[in-house]
Amino acid sequence: MAPRRLLLGTVLALAASAGGARAQGADPARATRFIQSTGQELVAALNSNAPLAQRRQQVSAILHRAVDVEGVGRFILGRWWRQASAAEQQEYMRLFDETLIRNLSARFGEYQGVRFSLGRAQQRTEDDVLVNTIIERPNLAPFSLDWRVGDVNGQPKVVDVIAEGTSLRLTQRSEYSAVIQRNNGQISALLAAMRNQIQQLAAREGR
Repeated sequence: MAPRRLLLGTVLALAASAGGARAQGADPARATRFIQSTGQELVAALNSNAPLAQRRQQVSAILHRAVDVEGVGRFILGRWWRQASAAEQQEYMRLFDETLIRNLSARFGEYQGVRFSLGRAQQRTEDDVLVNTIIERPNLAPFSLDWRVGDVNGQPKVVDVIAEGTSLRLTQRSEYSAVIQRNNGQISALLAAMRNQIQQLAAREGR
């Protein structure tokens, strides 16, 4: 995945409503305010000089407010969710949650000086709104992220992010499914790959 798509993409960009959570009555003004406030919080945490553990905790809190983590995880696992045992489902969700945080915290140093600005918001369907943002980092070309926002259980949530014309939730779903398919439909193979990814990210951030 390209570095720019790893920026806010891997974390907020993976958000997707699933299960019983359904977006209803999306409001462009509310969606814009939500993206602005969430983005400002995340940028402040990324640019903070606080210790790594504290910044990771701050980012985790922001993501858990903005992202339906269980819905995201289940959507990305797709049809394999029903084939997983209860123990595999529980372990998968634990690993998925940690992967979201580690993917960003391992790259804190790359995101110093990150900024974003709001573009236009447009009603995508009656259920969600597309909010455009421009992401800037020092010495790199700006790039665009489009955030799909809907109301999930009465709260605004990011339900997808379009980066470089690509839906990141669908990309991640395809990648996870490919791992399972290469291993004869074994969910355990994906869990092992996720554990390995977490170890690599932890080593990258030095803890």
